[in-house]
Amino acid sequence: MAADDKPCLEFMDLELDTSTSNVNGLKQEKQLSASQRRYYSFCRRKSFAAFVASKRDGTQEDSRSSWCCCGQTFKEHSAIHKHVARTHDTEIQQLTQATYKCLLNQLEEEPEAQQLNERKSRPVDICVWIPETGHTSEEQLQNGPGTVLLYYHYCQLEDPHVICAWQKALCEKLHLTGKVRVATEGINGTVGGTNMATNLYIEAMCSHPLFKMDKEDFKTSDGGAECFTDLRIGVYKEIVPMGVDPDVISYQLAGVHLEPEEFHKEVEALLAEGDSCSDTILLDCRNFYESKIGQFTRCLAPDIRKFSYFPDYVDQNLELFKDKKVLMYCTGGIRCERGSAYLRSKDVCKEVYQLKGGIHKYLEQYPEGFYRGKLFVFDERYAISSNSDVISDCRYCSCPWDKYELCSTQFCCQLVLSCPSCRQNGHTACCPTCQTKGQAKSEASPAVLHHKEECECTCGRPRIPQDV
Repeated sequence: MAADDKPCLEFMDLELDTSTSNVNGLKQEKQLSASQRRYYSFCRRKSFAAFVASKRDGTQEDSRSSWCCCGQTFKEHSAIHKHVARTHDTEIQQLTQATYKCLLNQLEEEPEAQQLNERKSRPVDICVWIPETGHTSEEQLQNGPGTVLLYYHYCQLEDPHVICAWQKALCEKLHLTGKVRVATEGINGTVGGTNMATNLYIEAMCSHPLFKMDKEDFKTSDGGAECFTDLRIGVYKEIVPMGVDPDVISYQLAGVHLEPEEFHKEVEALLAEGDSCSDTILLDCRNFYESKIGQFTRCLAPDIRKFSYFPDYVDQNLELFKDKKVLMYCTGGIRCERGSAYLRSKDVCKEVYQLKGGIHKYLEQYPEGFYRGKLFVFDERYAISSNSDVISDCRYCSCPWDKYELCSTQFCCQLVLSCPSCRQNGHTACCPTCQTKGQAKSEASPAVLHHKEECECTCGRPRIPQDV
């Protein structure tokens, strides 16, 4: 773990004024870096859940749960959650700090434990999992029409570091670029290369004894190795970064999978009912910049910037999902696996369904269906399209526009929708504030620049929107 990713130890030494604990807590959280806030948020969710669980009435014999707190009895999840949030914030803050400190200690011990495990690991010959390419020329592997693959597969991996080494050797041999996440819970990747190379990659994945995948598990689109800047393969805690321990909320708790045809019929029925339909929610669990350029008609698209914010969004909008039938979707299906599992764990929805294969598979069958606009992808293309609809507009002049580019301010990683006319007039940053800042820094010494700057236009947005 990088030094700047570790939680802030000094944060633990700050004193809380019980009369203003909520305000101080927010101020303290803002003082942390983005990665540190992610750790703190996880600890707060964990502490909140533990506090609520401690109030459960264990004397009841029936299947319905209730909670007793402050002399009151609460019959619904949402009711006890609201009470705890409003009345016991100070206790939650104290529990959070204690949990955060324990997490810090665990993270400091991880490198030593990881080295010990690696020493104990028996050597594995990964060459047997590398396909023979003697019949294929280097020209065919590196040049010609290309493809981008998107896939994931949940399975138990005892030694993800071995799989990581195999993936690196496999991709390098086939001249593939892209990103692959490996964890004890499985694998998730998107890679690009020539048609010959990606076909060999699929064959290798399907023939591996641990994965046993089918060709249908891979989503394909036109592209190639040029769609990614490099090859990044690593071992992580989760194969999709939701920020919740997979051992606590497992993909095995996911909602019911609907084939694209079934999902299409459900959306069709929802749209046919119009405004009279109040018991079904079509939920987009992607980030706001993804849903901004493409989404299903009449969906609920949370205004969140990262998938790791999704659990907090659910927690703060439980009333919205109470007794509802939820139809979830995402790019390729993997975020729905964990997202639907988390939503189901709250025990408030009537039913939870998810689109199998995500938007990718849906568009293969319904390019002119109920999904309109572009499909955002996490590579240099930014988006792919199956229909001609433009549902977003230029950040500066509000004319229809849906082609993202990176903010022109150095080290700002935000995306901007700026049409050719506005770009020609110098509007190339994610917002006017960043544009001014970029111009000022371009005249300053490079030494004053900060890595991965996060702009005010992002920091000023509500981190977790209230959609209830």
